[in-house]
Formats: sequence, C-alpha cells, structure tokens
Amino acid sequence: MISIKNVTKKFPSVTALDNISIDIKEKDFFGLLGPNGAGKSTLMSLLIGYQDADEGDLVIANEKITLGNLEARKNIGLVPQSIALYDDISALENLEIFGSFYGIKKNLLRAIIAENLNRVGLYDRRKDKVKEFSGGMKRRLNIAASLLHNPQILLCDEPTVGVDPQSRNAIFDYLEKLNEEGKTIVYTTHYMEEAERLCNRIAIIDHGKIIAAGSLDELLLLLPYEQTILISKNHLTEHKKDLFGKFGTLMNDQEKYELKPNDRLKLSEFFKTMEDNGIGYNFIDVHKPSLEALFLHLTGRRLRD
Repeated sequence: MISIKNVTKKFPSVTALDNISIDIKEKDFFGLLGPNGAGKSTLMSLLIGYQDADEGDLVIANEKITLGNLEARKNIGLVPQSIALYDDISALENLEIFGSFYGIKKNLLRAIIAENLNRVGLYDRRKDKVKEFSGGMKRRLNIAASLLHNPQILLCDEPTVGVDPQSRNAIFDYLEKLNEEGKTIVYTTHYMEEAERLCNRIAIIDHGKIIAAGSLDELLLLLPYEQTILISKNHLTEHKKDLFGKFGTLMNDQEKYELKPNDRLKLSEFFKTMEDNGIGYNFIDVHKPSLEALFLHLTGRRLRD
C-alpha cells in the first residue's frame, strides 16, 4: 500500500533522510522508532505531500506522492506532532471547520462529527472551548479531526507527546481499534514501549537511515544474547566487576551494571556464583530482549541519548 524507495531529503545543515526504503502493507500498524531528530517527522511530511523528496519515490495506493498532487492526500489522515487546533473555539466548531475542507455535506458532517467525538470520549465536551482541554483531550480531538474524511491511511507523528498515562492508554486503545477495523497506521515514536505494544512491524531509524526493520520477533533475533542482567550498584557489588565480566560483556551504567551474557551462560550457574559471593537475588534483574537493547546494540547508545 505504501512504497518508499531510495528516498533522500536534505536541508542546508543536515541530511534528514538518507536513501531509505520501506514497504508498508495494507492494514499494517507500522512503527517508525527512533530518537528525536532521526528523520521521522521529515518522512511524515513527505508522505502527506507537504514537501518533495530530493531523490526517490513515495507511492501510496498506486498514487505518487508529491507536493502538487492534492488528489493523493484524500486517502490520508495526519495526526501531527504539534497540536493543530483553534484554542478559542469549541471542539465542535473545530471539527466543523476541518470537515469543510473536505467538502463534506453539512448533514453528513454533523453525523460524522458526533460519531468521532463519541469514539474519542469528547462528545459531552463538544461545546467547550479547546483552551479548556487537557493535553490528552486535545490529542484525542486531533485524531478525531484527522478521520473526518474516513481515510484508509492514518499517519500519527508522536501523538502522545505531553500526554498523561490515562490519556495515552485511551489513545492506544482507539488506534488499535481503528487498525482492527482495517485502517493502515504509520506511527512514529521514540518510546520503545509504544512500538512494542502497538506495532506489528517496526523500522528503526537513526541519523536519517533505516538500520533495522521487521516484526518485533524478527528484530529481537538481531541481538546476540537472549537476556540482559542488571546488577545494582552498592557496597556488595562495587568491587565485583571482574566476577561479573566472566559471564559476558559488562557495561557500567549510572545506577546499575548491565551484563550482556555470553552464549554459554546458564542462569542457574550465574545465580549460584552470585549467592556464593554474598550477592542476593534482590540486587539482580533479568530482562528479556527489548527494542531499547537492540538500539543500543546497533548504535552504541540508548534510544533517548
């Protein structure tokens, strides 16, 4: 459904996207995971047709996406990273304005607005001014606005920035429901837990390059170890780095030692050695592979560094 082939986008001081290629299938919940400044929002602006690529092609549903091709945008909804609402008018008036951009007849638009407000839990607040809304409510209203023309593709550019946990979960539940109903969703984030929860396929982007792509299970197979062991730093462990290092590669984090086990590690042997050296289980956490660990493995730094 979405084909991104050898796309490059340069600005005077930076190459935001560097020869990237991605294929996104119909009904995918596709995650674009990377730190701030990795090129995620630039790709979104190209997909919606706000900018042209310097090189390469972007095709959505057999339509080439360019700055001048307004027809191609009709099947796309965008939830921008920055709140795109009028603060001094009501939620209802905001949606009436956005709906008018699509040429939807008034009677039909009223019904669509009522349905969308109900689905994002804002119908009872429809007459309140947007400036009275919380950050999470504004985010949900932005999503409702992006769906007025019933697009098959929804582009979500970090839609939970500045949102409280309860509102984040409400947004997640709604997006998952939309995907179940058949919408293709492209979702950018720098939160690994969002990508792990929501996305059936993920591309990891850094410095404008795609460094890995696939399902979560496929990506985690790229890690050369099956788990990470975190060891608390305290008076019992601070002089035992050589001991820990016998079991794998030891990284010295600010609050904990992080051990990447070698292929031969048996956890029973590791815990017995720790016990023999007076280090209790309460100082040790065994973590399953994660996207955070994969990003660190591929780039040498943490996702949020």
